[in-house]
Amino acid sequence: MFRHLVGLLFLLLPTSALAGECVVLLHGLARTDVSLAVMEHVLEREGYHVVSNDYPSTDLPIEPLLAYVGNAVAECDGERFHFVTHSMGGILVRGWLRDRHPKELGRTVMLAPPNHGSEVTDDYGDLAIYEYLNGPAGMQLGTDADSMPNRLPKADFELGIIAGDRTVNPILSTSFNGPNDGKVSVKSTRLDGMTDHLVVHATHTFIMNNPVVIAQTLTFLREGRFDHDMTLTEAITAIFPQ
Repeated sequence: MFRHLVGLLFLLLPTSALAGECVVLLHGLARTDVSLAVMEHVLEREGYHVVSNDYPSTDLPIEPLLAYVGNAVAECDGERFHFVTHSMGGILVRGWLRDRHPKELGRTVMLAPPNHGSEVTDDYGDLAIYEYLNGPAGMQLGTDADSMPNRLPKADFELGIIAGDRTVNPILSTSFNGPNDGKVSVKSTRLDGMTDHLVVHATHTFIMNNPVVIAQTLTFLREGRFDHDMTLTEAITAIFPQ
């Protein structure tokens, strides 16, 4: 229902053609493709061929999940392709690109990625309820040196990262000593080799629906950088052009 309502809204908006380019969307841990529905429809309105599929984020460890990245890329049918990811989706991209660098690869935007793990996993990973909710992949997202994010290489591709610094969860926020989005610290989102980094006032859960985040994602996909002076009014205008 939500996806259809969003689609109807954006059908009323003008489009700008961008033929021959694809965007692969990868949702986060314990989420579905619906969480990226707004982003998907904005990108489609901009003319991108968008691939947004579910993957069983809580059923498998990270390594087997990498196959779902390759399956999604295959749906781009040889077009130049970009990635836009939320949370653990960024770790899947890093894992998939570890052993390959396709010539069709364009740019990547990661939203709230735990590039060095999450202190929440450190503090609560021993609880049975944590593993039940987050599965084996969630257990791999700690901050120790042997965690999956910390064993992956630095970025050797065009990468823009957007971090949030707002939280509505006072319990989980006690796991952090600095700015965080309730699940991931701003510091952990950074990655050596990244092209650009931006911090916005958004929470981990809803960062992908923030107007500034959506507009900045479009900017990075087009220009390979963020507009660090963008205002909320400018972002809304970019998403809802007259």
